[in-house]
Amino acid sequence: MIRKIIFWLNNSRLFSLPMTVMSWLAVFLFALKQGGNIINGFVALMGIGAAHLATNLFDDYVDYKKLSASPCGFEGAPASKCSYIRCGDATINELLAAVGGFLLVAFLCGLYLTFVCGIEVPLLAFLGLVIVLLYPFLSARGFSEAAVALAFGPLLFEGVYFVMCGSFSGFVFLLSAAIVIFTVILLYVHTLLDFDGDRAAGKKTFCLKFGDKFRALKFLGVLLIFGYISALALVFFSGNYYFLLTWVTIPYAIQLYGAIYSYNTDKNSLPRISYLNFPMEKVATPAFHQRLFLARNLMIYFSILVCLAIVLSN
Repeated sequence: MIRKIIFWLNNSRLFSLPMTVMSWLAVFLFALKQGGNIINGFVALMGIGAAHLATNLFDDYVDYKKLSASPCGFEGAPASKCSYIRCGDATINELLAAVGGFLLVAFLCGLYLTFVCGIEVPLLAFLGLVIVLLYPFLSARGFSEAAVALAFGPLLFEGVYFVMCGSFSGFVFLLSAAIVIFTVILLYVHTLLDFDGDRAAGKKTFCLKFGDKFRALKFLGVLLIFGYISALALVFFSGNYYFLLTWVTIPYAIQLYGAIYSYNTDKNSLPRISYLNFPMEKVATPAFHQRLFLARNLMIYFSILVCLAIVLSN
């Protein structure tokens, strides 16, 4: 049983979970400053994390079905795409059972929070469930970034703040917008790295709407600029200048942009990695995943500095 759990945690792209954890941590710390309930905050994290991993696995299910039915098959798709199904380590039915298991954990967490916090919780959870179930279809039609922005932005932040403090907050909404930009950047980098595979699968991701990988890369630059402008907005509305600490990650953002550019030129090239870029897990496809880890780490570093600014605030 333990081996199966570890197997599905790994295949659910556990490495992407810091995206959820860091978003949660920022609003958790802010809510604590307002006297929020610690237990409710951790139960919310468990439920949100389970829903996130369920989304990743369900996305694999849809991708595998589409690629299997495509005339080109898995040609052009990265070797990591649904690899555990393609090599026979798991069946489609087992994949769906794993999705159901993660959703069950999320449901039980939501049930507890409904009992202690009120009817607002199932309403927020229902919106989250809709996004989880529709995400693969939204992704295939170019709306994945919008879905993630909603789920990991105001829905997550306001939901956690509500179960901890019993109300909603305008500043929490602004805080969610600042961090979710870097969450969207992580997703956008993933679809940009998957540009050829998604095109082979017949997807219509937002990246593919640009028609060219290098034009899509320019939009990544736009997202990065807006991300750092968001830190200024936090300063303006809170008077907390510690939020400007996030700007020390700008050189890292420039490195990420260059790494994606080199991947667009040569898929086998490896990005230049230094001790500042860790953690970097060992994977079978380092050219792809090391760049994805760069985007993930940028989101983590930005979020950590936002959390530090919250802790240092008066």
